[in-house]
Amino acid sequence: MNRVSFTTASSLVLCSIAIGHAQERRFTGSRACAQCHPDEYRKQSATAHGRALYPAITHPLISRVDAKAERRSNYDFRFGLRSGEFRVSVSDEKDVIHVPLQWAFGAGAQAVTFVGRIDRDWYVENFFSYYPGIGKLAVTPGQQSIEPKTLPEAVGLVYRATDPREGVVRCFRCHSTGPIETAGPAINPSETGVHCEACHGPGSEHVRTSTPKLIENPRRLKAAALNDFCGECHRPPAAQGTQINWNFSWNVRHQPVYLSQSACFRKSSGALSCLTCHPPHEPLRHEVSYYNGICGSCHASIHAGGSRMTNCIDCHMPRVTPQAPLRFTNHWIGVYGAGAHLKPISYE
Repeated sequence: MNRVSFTTASSLVLCSIAIGHAQERRFTGSRACAQCHPDEYRKQSATAHGRALYPAITHPLISRVDAKAERRSNYDFRFGLRSGEFRVSVSDEKDVIHVPLQWAFGAGAQAVTFVGRIDRDWYVENFFSYYPGIGKLAVTPGQQSIEPKTLPEAVGLVYRATDPREGVVRCFRCHSTGPIETAGPAINPSETGVHCEACHGPGSEHVRTSTPKLIENPRRLKAAALNDFCGECHRPPAAQGTQINWNFSWNVRHQPVYLSQSACFRKSSGALSCLTCHPPHEPLRHEVSYYNGICGSCHASIHAGGSRMTNCIDCHMPRVTPQAPLRFTNHWIGVYGAGAHLKPISYE
């Protein structure tokens, strides 16, 4: 789960001007969008964005997590569905505690991380996440070095609920759509997953009038602005004067940060953006020919002749594994040396 999130894209467009008079715009939910845009709704709902958050008991992979995890220090973990809830039981030689895990963060393309509410003010990110790539539970990213001294500490990393800097509500904001209710005893998102209004803004006036200008469209943004826009949740390019540790493999998961360093991005006069390779209403593409075609639209002659490349991405956007089995594509497009996947040797 990404602990450092930012103001949601939708919060940038909370208010707008209706035709002829001021009109507050409200979130309607993606099903309202589906009435006029059924194909976009269907495809987008199948993306990892659309499946970024579930109540734990409804996650499509939850039945695979009815299992005993590996032993951690002196503690044993058992996960499973019990009496209509998903929970983890953590025990030592003397005691056992049962902790309900209400939320599952992540579609499962990489991992699924479980979060539970301790009380109104505190949430816990469980020590174990489920990794479909290996079909089992393993340590949650960011918790590898934590050594618990008590049974409650063994459950996982504790967060305040609504702290403006470190609260778990920031995770909900990047994994859901619309306003988040925090006044009650628990955090409640309006719509789980990242759907239409996370990028297009509140849609009530657009639904009411069918007026295109009453809905936001990120495609109208220039490439650099779009990079910042996507970076609201994927981490924006570093502010001037901020140092990035390019040798820290975990940073590779922040795609806008790395794309902003690429000559292909900087010298394309705005032609290359996130949307060049990633249509927002479609699941992530994996075909080599698809990405080769995009690269070839500008670099058709680079590998002409006998040395013609068969896979642009593997050489110029290598995959990085900061923790097995996770793999992130390095979006700093460049020429990499043998075995070097973090920083290119040539990128001008």
